[in-house]
Amino acid sequence: MTYQIEYEALTDIGVSNYEEIIKKVVDGALDMEECPYECEVSITIVDNDEIQAINKEFRGIDNPTDVLSFPMVEYPAPAEFDFLEEEGDDCFNPETGELLLGDIILSAEKILEQAEKYGHSVVRELAFLTAHSMLHLMGYDHMEEDERAVMEEKQRLLMDRLGITR
Repeated sequence: MTYQIEYEALTDIGVSNYEEIIKKVVDGALDMEECPYECEVSITIVDNDEIQAINKEFRGIDNPTDVLSFPMVEYPAPAEFDFLEEEGDDCFNPETGELLLGDIILSAEKILEQAEKYGHSVVRELAFLTAHSMLHLMGYDHMEEDERAVMEEKQRLLMDRLGITR
């Protein structure tokens, strides 16, 4: 498993072991979804101005957001990895053989703001946003009501499994 974790934000979320928490959630999500591959994922923590610029460029939305997900794989169905054996050559790092899951961009300021808003710890918010984004990287979405319900249940299950509660 390769984790590329960068903390580029000027805002300090006050969590010295943020890398450990991110890795725990990434690993937990992959285990929960029974991913059969070693994977590579990139996680970057930025400030609101940076995530706003990325949000505007890629989604046409000129506002900061809490997390952005950029999956590298287009799944036929969420967490359906079987097709990769025959069709997914470009989804693997040629040097390591790891599945390239994609990129996660987190806003440090939104992590702090939402932890306070929802009345839980910064650690819990960091973990939740990482879990949410990992599900996106494995093909889950929440645009339709039925998709939203499935994704919310997966998030809840993952957070419970990891023992990260409100």
